[in-house]
Amino acid sequence: MSKEKKLIPELRFPDFEKDGEWEEKSLKNVSDVTMGSSPKSSSYNNNKIGLPLLQGNADIKNRLSAPRIYTSEITKECQIDDILLSVRAPVGTIAKSIHRACIGRGISAIHAKNENSQEYLYQWLFSFESSWQNISQGGTFDAVNSDDIRNLKLPIPNTKEQQKIASCLSTLDELLAAHNDKLDALKDHKKGLLQNLFPQEGETVPKVRFSEFEGDGDWVEKTIGEVFDSFSGSTPKSTEKKYYGGNIPFIRSAEIAKDSTELFLTNEGLKNSSAKLIKKGDLLVALYGANSGDVAVSKIDGAINQAILCLRSAFSNSFTHQYLSFKKEWIVSRYIQGGQGNLSGEIVKSIELQFPEKKEQQKIASCLSAVDELIIAQADKIEQLQQHKKGLMQGLFPNPSASSGETIES
Repeated sequence: MSKEKKLIPELRFPDFEKDGEWEEKSLKNVSDVTMGSSPKSSSYNNNKIGLPLLQGNADIKNRLSAPRIYTSEITKECQIDDILLSVRAPVGTIAKSIHRACIGRGISAIHAKNENSQEYLYQWLFSFESSWQNISQGGTFDAVNSDDIRNLKLPIPNTKEQQKIASCLSTLDELLAAHNDKLDALKDHKKGLLQNLFPQEGETVPKVRFSEFEGDGDWVEKTIGEVFDSFSGSTPKSTEKKYYGGNIPFIRSAEIAKDSTELFLTNEGLKNSSAKLIKKGDLLVALYGANSGDVAVSKIDGAINQAILCLRSAFSNSFTHQYLSFKKEWIVSRYIQGGQGNLSGEIVKSIELQFPEKKEQQKIASCLSAVDELIIAQADKIEQLQQHKKGLMQGLFPNPSASSGETIES
Protein backbone atom coordinates (compact mmCIF):
# COMPACT_ATOMS: atom_id res chain seq x y z
CA MET A 1 0.00 0.00 0.00
CA SER A 2 1.31 3.45 -0.88
CA LYS A 3 2.65 5.76 1.79
CA GLU A 4 -0.27 8.16 1.31
CA LYS A 5 -2.83 5.45 2.11
CA LYS A 6 -1.52 3.84 5.26
CA LEU A 7 -4.24 2.45 7.50
CA ILE A 8 -3.45 4.50 10.60
CA PRO A 9 -6.20 6.30 12.55
CA GLU A 10 -6.08 10.02 13.26
CA LEU A 11 -6.52 9.30 16.99
CA ARG A 12 -4.62 6.51 18.66
CA PHE A 13 -4.17 5.37 22.25
CA PRO A 14 -0.53 5.83 23.35
CA ASP A 15 -0.10 2.09 24.03
CA PHE A 16 -0.35 1.46 20.29
CA GLU A 17 1.28 4.51 18.69
CA LYS A 18 4.32 2.44 17.66
CA ASP A 19 2.36 -0.55 16.41
CA GLY A 20 2.34 0.66 12.84
CA GLU A 21 -0.25 0.19 10.17
CA TRP A 22 -3.54 -1.67 10.53
CA GLU A 23 -4.54 -4.44 8.14
CA GLU A 24 -7.43 -4.37 5.72
CA LYS A 25 -9.45 -7.57 5.81
CA SER A 26 -12.74 -8.86 4.45
CA LEU A 27 -15.56 -9.30 6.92
CA LYS A 28 -15.60 -13.04 6.14
CA ASN A 29 -11.99 -13.29 7.39
CA VAL A 30 -12.80 -11.89 10.82
CA SER A 31 -16.36 -13.10 11.37
CA ASP A 32 -18.95 -15.72 10.56
CA VAL A 33 -21.82 -14.28 8.53
CA THR A 34 -25.19 -16.02 8.56
CA MET A 35 -27.79 -14.94 6.02
CA GLY A 36 -31.40 -15.17 7.20
CA SER A 37 -33.95 -17.56 5.74
CA SER A 38 -37.65 -17.07 6.38
CA PRO A 39 -39.64 -20.01 7.77
CA LYS A 40 -43.10 -20.87 6.44
CA SER A 41 -45.71 -18.33 7.45
CA SER A 42 -47.90 -21.18 8.71
CA SER A 43 -45.42 -21.58 11.59
CA TYR A 44 -45.87 -17.97 12.77
CA ASN A 45 -47.61 -17.33 16.07
CA ASN A 46 -47.79 -14.72 18.82
CA ASN A 47 -48.01 -17.25 21.64
CA LYS A 48 -44.25 -17.45 22.22
CA ILE A 49 -44.09 -20.94 20.74
CA GLY A 50 -40.64 -21.54 19.28
CA LEU A 51 -38.21 -18.66 18.73
CA PRO A 52 -38.79 -14.93 18.20
CA LEU A 53 -38.79 -14.18 14.47
CA LEU A 54 -36.76 -11.16 13.36
CA GLN A 55 -37.64 -10.25 9.80
CA GLY A 56 -36.01 -7.00 8.78
CA ASN A 57 -35.15 -3.37 9.34
CA ALA A 58 -38.14 -2.62 11.58
CA ASP A 59 -37.09 -5.29 14.09
CA ILE A 60 -33.57 -3.88 14.11
CA LYS A 61 -34.63 -0.23 14.40
CA ASN A 62 -36.63 -0.90 17.56
CA ARG A 63 -33.48 -2.58 18.88
CA LEU A 64 -35.25 -5.94 19.04
CA SER A 65 -36.93 -5.10 22.33
CA ALA A 66 -40.32 -6.72 21.80
CA PRO A 67 -40.63 -9.33 19.03
CA ARG A 68 -44.32 -9.84 18.26
CA ILE A 69 -43.99 -12.90 16.03
CA TYR A 70 -42.63 -16.30 17.00
CA THR A 71 -42.02 -19.30 14.78
CA SER A 72 -42.11 -23.01 15.54
CA GLU A 73 -40.06 -23.75 12.40
CA ILE A 74 -36.42 -23.01 13.17
CA THR A 75 -34.37 -22.10 10.09
CA LYS A 76 -31.40 -19.71 10.39
CA GLU A 77 -30.63 -18.51 13.92
CA CYS A 78 -28.83 -15.73 15.71
CA GLN A 79 -27.51 -15.85 19.26
CA ILE A 80 -27.50 -13.25 22.02
CA ASP A 81 -25.01 -10.45 21.21
CA ASP A 82 -24.79 -11.35 17.53
CA ILE A 83 -24.59 -8.27 15.32
CA LEU A 84 -27.72 -8.08 13.19
CA LEU A 85 -27.56 -6.24 9.87
CA SER A 86 -30.51 -5.16 7.74
CA VAL A 87 -29.88 -6.45 4.20
CA ARG A 88 -32.97 -4.91 2.56
CA ALA A 89 -33.91 -1.27 2.16
CA PRO A 90 -32.99 0.64 4.13
CA VAL A 91 -29.80 -1.39 4.21
CA GLY A 92 -27.15 -1.08 6.91
CA THR A 93 -29.11 -0.64 10.13
CA ILE A 94 -27.48 -2.70 12.87
CA ALA A 95 -28.13 -3.76 16.45
CA LYS A 96 -26.96 -6.33 18.94
CA SER A 97 -29.41 -9.16 19.37
CA ILE A 98 -30.85 -9.53 22.85
CA HIS A 99 -32.47 -12.85 21.87
CA ARG A 100 -31.64 -16.23 20.54
CA ALA A 101 -33.90 -15.84 17.55
CA CYS A 102 -34.83 -17.02 14.09
CA ILE A 103 -33.75 -14.52 11.42
CA GLY A 104 -35.66 -13.95 8.21
CA ARG A 105 -34.35 -13.03 4.76
CA GLY A 106 -34.13 -9.34 5.64
CA ILE A 107 -31.37 -9.86 8.22
CA SER A 108 -27.88 -11.29 8.46
CA ALA A 109 -26.15 -12.22 11.71
CA ILE A 110 -22.45 -11.51 12.24
CA HIS A 111 -20.23 -13.02 14.91
CA ALA A 112 -16.50 -12.38 15.36
CA LYS A 113 -14.03 -15.26 15.02
CA ASN A 114 -10.31 -15.90 15.47
CA GLU A 115 -10.05 -13.81 18.67
CA ASN A 116 -11.36 -10.69 16.95
CA SER A 117 -13.47 -8.42 19.16
CA GLN A 118 -17.23 -8.67 18.66
CA GLU A 119 -17.66 -5.20 20.15
CA TYR A 120 -15.04 -3.75 17.79
CA LEU A 121 -16.91 -5.21 14.77
CA TYR A 122 -20.19 -3.81 16.09
CA GLN A 123 -18.76 -0.32 16.57
CA TRP A 124 -17.10 -0.29 13.16
CA LEU A 125 -20.26 -1.52 11.41
CA PHE A 126 -22.22 1.12 13.33
CA SER A 127 -19.86 3.78 11.93
CA PHE A 128 -20.38 2.29 8.44
CA GLU A 129 -24.20 2.30 8.50
CA SER A 130 -24.63 5.20 6.10
CA SER A 131 -21.99 3.94 3.66
CA TRP A 132 -23.75 0.84 2.34
CA GLN A 133 -25.18 2.93 -0.50
CA ASN A 134 -21.68 3.11 -1.97
CA ILE A 135 -21.44 -0.67 -2.33
CA SER A 136 -23.90 -1.21 -5.19
CA GLN A 137 -23.41 0.17 -8.66
CA GLY A 138 -25.16 3.47 -9.29
CA GLY A 139 -25.25 4.36 -5.60
CA THR A 140 -28.83 3.09 -5.07
CA PHE A 141 -30.06 -0.33 -4.00
CA ASP A 142 -32.90 -2.28 -2.50
CA ALA A 143 -30.75 -4.98 -0.93
CA VAL A 144 -27.24 -6.32 -0.51
CA ASN A 145 -26.36 -9.97 -0.97
CA SER A 146 -24.12 -12.37 0.94
CA ASP A 147 -21.08 -11.57 -1.23
CA ASP A 148 -21.51 -7.83 -0.63
CA ILE A 149 -21.47 -8.47 3.11
CA ARG A 150 -18.79 -11.14 3.33
CA ASN A 151 -16.39 -9.26 1.02
CA LEU A 152 -16.82 -5.93 2.79
CA LYS A 153 -13.37 -4.51 3.56
CA LEU A 154 -12.68 -3.10 7.00
CA PRO A 155 -9.59 -1.92 8.92
CA ILE A 156 -8.39 -4.34 11.58
CA PRO A 157 -5.76 -3.58 14.27
CA ASN A 158 -4.37 -6.19 16.63
CA THR A 159 -6.70 -7.74 19.19
CA LYS A 160 -5.61 -5.54 22.11
CA GLU A 161 -6.15 -2.33 20.16
CA GLN A 162 -9.53 -3.63 18.99
CA GLN A 163 -10.50 -4.18 22.62
CA LYS A 164 -9.28 -0.72 23.68
CA ILE A 165 -11.32 1.01 20.97
CA ALA A 166 -14.35 -1.17 21.70
CA SER A 167 -14.14 -0.39 25.41
CA CYS A 168 -13.94 3.36 24.76
CA LEU A 169 -16.94 3.42 22.45
CA SER A 170 -19.06 0.97 24.45
CA THR A 171 -18.52 3.10 27.58
CA LEU A 172 -19.93 6.03 25.63
CA ASP A 173 -22.85 3.84 24.56
CA GLU A 174 -23.57 3.06 28.22
CA LEU A 175 -23.58 6.79 28.96
CA LEU A 176 -25.95 7.39 26.04
CA ALA A 177 -28.23 4.60 27.27
CA ALA A 178 -28.35 6.16 30.75
CA HIS A 179 -29.22 9.57 29.28
CA ASN A 180 -31.90 8.00 27.06
CA ASP A 181 -33.36 6.30 30.14
CA LYS A 182 -33.45 9.68 31.87
CA LEU A 183 -35.20 11.21 28.86
CA ASP A 184 -37.79 8.42 28.88
CA ALA A 185 -38.32 8.96 32.62
CA LEU A 186 -38.89 12.70 32.08
CA LYS A 187 -41.42 11.99 29.32
CA ASP A 188 -43.22 9.50 31.56
CA HIS A 189 -43.20 12.07 34.35
CA LYS A 190 -44.81 14.64 32.09
CA LYS A 191 -47.38 12.12 30.89
CA GLY A 192 -48.33 11.50 34.51
CA LEU A 193 -48.57 15.22 35.21
CA LEU A 194 -50.85 15.75 32.22
CA GLN A 195 -53.15 12.97 33.39
CA ASN A 196 -53.36 14.47 36.86
CA LEU A 197 -53.39 18.22 36.20
CA PHE A 198 -56.21 18.18 33.60
CA PRO A 199 -59.74 16.82 34.16
CA GLN A 200 -60.51 13.40 32.75
CA GLU A 201 -63.37 13.01 30.26
CA GLY A 202 -66.67 13.85 31.94
CA GLU A 203 -65.04 15.50 34.97
CA THR A 204 -64.84 19.19 35.87
CA VAL A 205 -61.78 19.20 38.14
CA PRO A 206 -58.39 17.46 37.87
CA LYS A 207 -57.23 14.65 40.14
CA VAL A 208 -54.41 16.80 41.50
CA ARG A 209 -54.68 20.51 42.20
CA PHE A 210 -52.14 23.00 43.49
CA SER A 211 -52.93 23.76 47.13
CA GLU A 212 -53.79 27.41 46.58
CA PHE A 213 -56.61 26.45 44.20
CA GLU A 214 -58.17 23.51 46.08
CA GLY A 215 -61.19 25.54 47.17
CA ASP A 216 -61.79 27.31 43.87
CA GLY A 217 -64.56 25.01 42.64
CA ASP A 218 -65.21 23.49 39.23
CA TRP A 219 -63.49 24.48 36.05
CA VAL A 220 -65.73 26.08 33.41
CA GLU A 221 -66.44 24.32 30.13
CA LYS A 222 -65.86 26.44 27.02
CA THR A 223 -65.23 25.73 23.36
CA ILE A 224 -61.91 26.73 21.84
CA GLY A 225 -63.86 29.07 19.58
CA GLU A 226 -65.17 30.94 22.62
CA VAL A 227 -61.70 31.50 24.06
CA PHE A 228 -59.58 32.10 20.95
CA ASP A 229 -59.57 34.18 17.83
CA SER A 230 -58.62 31.88 14.96
CA PHE A 231 -57.63 31.87 11.29
CA SER A 232 -55.84 29.79 8.67
CA GLY A 233 -53.68 30.84 5.75
CA SER A 234 -53.01 29.69 2.20
CA THR A 235 -50.16 28.87 -0.17
CA PRO A 236 -49.05 31.38 -2.83
CA LYS A 237 -48.79 29.96 -6.35
CA SER A 238 -45.69 27.78 -6.45
CA THR A 239 -45.15 28.66 -10.13
CA GLU A 240 -44.63 32.32 -9.28
CA LYS A 241 -40.97 32.52 -8.32
CA LYS A 242 -41.33 36.16 -7.32
CA TYR A 243 -43.54 35.05 -4.42
CA TYR A 244 -40.74 33.06 -2.80
CA GLY A 245 -37.23 33.74 -1.54
CA GLY A 246 -38.04 36.76 0.60
CA ASN A 247 -37.56 37.20 4.34
CA ILE A 248 -40.98 36.06 5.68
CA PRO A 249 -40.74 32.54 7.17
CA PHE A 250 -43.45 30.36 5.58
CA ILE A 251 -44.52 27.85 8.22
CA ARG A 252 -45.92 24.52 7.03
CA SER A 253 -47.68 21.95 9.21
CA ALA A 254 -44.56 19.87 9.90
CA GLU A 255 -42.73 23.02 11.06
CA ILE A 256 -45.12 24.41 13.69
CA ALA A 257 -42.76 23.54 16.58
CA LYS A 258 -39.56 24.62 14.84
CA ASP A 259 -37.61 27.87 15.02
CA SER A 260 -36.82 27.92 11.29
CA THR A 261 -38.51 27.13 7.98
CA GLU A 262 -37.39 25.80 4.62
CA LEU A 263 -39.42 28.30 2.58
CA PHE A 264 -39.65 32.09 2.78
CA LEU A 265 -42.19 34.40 1.17
CA THR A 266 -41.73 37.81 -0.35
CA ASN A 267 -44.05 40.69 0.53
CA GLU A 268 -45.54 40.29 -2.95
CA GLY A 269 -46.22 36.60 -2.27
CA LEU A 270 -47.97 37.51 0.96
CA LYS A 271 -50.09 40.22 -0.68
CA ASN A 272 -51.13 38.03 -3.60
CA SER A 273 -52.36 35.11 -1.50
CA SER A 274 -54.42 34.43 1.58
CA ALA A 275 -51.35 33.42 3.58
CA LYS A 276 -51.71 34.96 7.03
CA LEU A 277 -49.11 36.38 9.38
CA ILE A 278 -48.80 34.88 12.86
CA LYS A 279 -46.78 36.05 15.85
CA LYS A 280 -44.31 34.32 18.09
CA GLY A 281 -46.37 32.91 20.97
CA ASP A 282 -49.47 32.15 18.88
CA LEU A 283 -50.87 28.64 19.23
CA LEU A 284 -50.67 26.60 16.01
CA VAL A 285 -52.65 23.44 15.23
CA ALA A 286 -51.73 21.16 12.31
CA LEU A 287 -54.93 20.31 10.41
CA TYR A 288 -53.75 18.11 7.53
CA GLY A 289 -51.37 15.25 6.87
CA ALA A 290 -49.43 12.81 8.99
CA ASN A 291 -49.06 15.28 11.86
CA SER A 292 -52.73 16.27 11.95
CA GLY A 293 -53.62 17.17 15.53
CA ASP A 294 -50.13 18.30 16.51
CA VAL A 295 -50.08 21.56 18.44
CA ALA A 296 -47.28 23.99 19.29
CA VAL A 297 -46.66 27.50 20.49
CA SER A 298 -44.95 29.29 17.61
CA LYS A 299 -41.30 30.14 18.21
CA ILE A 300 -41.15 32.66 15.37
CA ASP A 301 -43.09 35.33 13.52
CA GLY A 302 -44.09 34.15 10.06
CA ALA A 303 -46.88 33.24 7.65
CA ILE A 304 -49.00 30.08 7.65
CA ASN A 305 -50.70 28.04 4.94
CA GLN A 306 -54.13 26.43 4.83
CA ALA A 307 -52.92 23.32 6.71
CA ILE A 308 -52.49 25.28 9.95
CA LEU A 309 -55.00 26.90 12.27
CA CYS A 310 -53.71 29.78 14.36
CA LEU A 311 -55.32 30.24 17.78
CA ARG A 312 -54.71 33.58 19.47
CA SER A 313 -55.58 34.55 23.01
CA ALA A 314 -54.34 37.26 25.32
CA PHE A 315 -53.64 34.70 28.04
CA SER A 316 -54.49 31.02 27.48
CA ASN A 317 -52.04 29.99 24.72
CA SER A 318 -49.53 28.09 26.86
CA PHE A 319 -52.21 26.44 29.02
CA THR A 320 -54.25 25.33 26.01
CA HIS A 321 -51.12 24.09 24.24
CA GLN A 322 -50.53 21.68 27.10
CA TYR A 323 -54.22 20.77 27.31
CA LEU A 324 -54.53 19.99 23.59
CA SER A 325 -51.29 17.96 23.72
CA PHE A 326 -52.91 15.91 26.48
CA LYS A 327 -56.12 15.56 24.43
CA LYS A 328 -54.47 14.79 21.07
CA GLU A 329 -55.11 11.04 21.12
CA TRP A 330 -58.77 11.66 21.96
CA ILE A 331 -59.10 14.28 19.22
CA VAL A 332 -57.53 12.05 16.57
CA SER A 333 -59.61 9.00 17.51
CA ARG A 334 -62.84 11.02 17.51
CA TYR A 335 -62.40 13.24 14.47
CA ILE A 336 -59.90 11.45 12.21
CA GLN A 337 -61.35 8.04 11.49
CA GLY A 338 -58.81 5.21 11.35
CA GLY A 339 -55.95 7.71 11.44
CA GLN A 340 -56.92 8.95 7.98
CA GLY A 341 -58.34 12.32 7.01
CA ASN A 342 -57.99 15.87 8.23
CA LEU A 343 -59.15 18.20 10.94
CA SER A 344 -60.82 21.48 10.05
CA GLY A 345 -60.86 24.84 11.71
CA GLU A 346 -64.53 24.37 12.60
CA ILE A 347 -63.83 21.04 14.29
CA VAL A 348 -61.00 22.51 16.36
CA LYS A 349 -63.06 25.51 17.38
CA SER A 350 -65.90 23.24 18.50
CA ILE A 351 -63.72 21.22 20.90
CA GLU A 352 -64.81 21.72 24.48
CA LEU A 353 -62.23 22.09 27.26
CA GLN A 354 -62.45 22.84 30.94
CA PHE A 355 -60.88 26.18 31.93
CA PRO A 356 -59.93 27.26 35.47
CA GLU A 357 -59.25 30.85 36.49
CA LYS A 358 -56.25 32.53 34.85
CA LYS A 359 -53.92 32.17 37.85
CA GLU A 360 -54.45 28.40 37.93
CA GLN A 361 -53.97 28.21 34.17
CA GLN A 362 -50.68 30.03 34.59
CA LYS A 363 -49.53 27.73 37.41
CA ILE A 364 -50.28 24.58 35.41
CA ALA A 365 -48.67 25.95 32.24
CA SER A 366 -45.54 27.00 34.16
CA CYS A 367 -45.21 23.58 35.79
CA LEU A 368 -45.53 21.69 32.51
CA SER A 369 -43.33 24.15 30.59
CA ALA A 370 -40.58 23.62 33.17
CA VAL A 371 -40.71 19.88 32.50
CA ASP A 372 -40.64 20.58 28.74
CA GLU A 373 -37.46 22.58 29.25
CA LEU A 374 -35.88 19.65 31.09
CA ILE A 375 -36.90 17.30 28.27
CA ILE A 376 -35.43 19.61 25.63
CA ALA A 377 -32.20 20.02 27.62
CA GLN A 378 -31.92 16.25 28.03
CA ALA A 379 -32.53 15.66 24.32
CA ASP A 380 -29.81 18.23 23.57
CA LYS A 381 -27.37 16.35 25.83
CA ILE A 382 -28.10 13.15 23.94
CA GLU A 383 -27.56 14.88 20.60
CA GLN A 384 -24.23 16.28 21.83
CA LEU A 385 -23.11 12.83 23.01
CA GLN A 386 -24.12 11.30 19.69
CA GLN A 387 -22.10 13.92 17.84
CA HIS A 388 -19.18 13.32 20.20
CA LYS A 389 -19.32 9.60 19.46
CA LYS A 390 -19.53 10.26 15.73
CA GLY A 391 -16.41 12.41 15.94
CA LEU A 392 -14.61 9.77 18.01
CA MET A 393 -15.42 7.06 15.50
CA GLN A 394 -14.12 9.20 12.67
CA GLY A 395 -10.86 9.59 14.56
CA LEU A 396 -10.49 6.07 15.97
CA PHE A 397 -11.16 4.25 12.68
CA PRO A 398 -8.57 4.97 10.00
CA ASN A 399 -9.30 6.70 6.76
CA PRO A 400 -7.29 5.01 3.96
CA SER A 401 -6.19 8.44 2.69
CA ALA A 402 -4.65 9.36 6.09
CA SER A 403 -0.89 9.00 6.41
CA SER A 404 -0.30 9.68 10.10
CA GLY A 405 -2.06 9.75 13.44
CA GLU A 406 -2.15 11.50 16.80
CA THR A 407 -2.21 9.82 20.20
CA ILE A 408 -5.01 10.27 22.72
CA GLU A 409 -5.08 9.83 26.47
CA SER A 410 -6.28 6.50 27.81
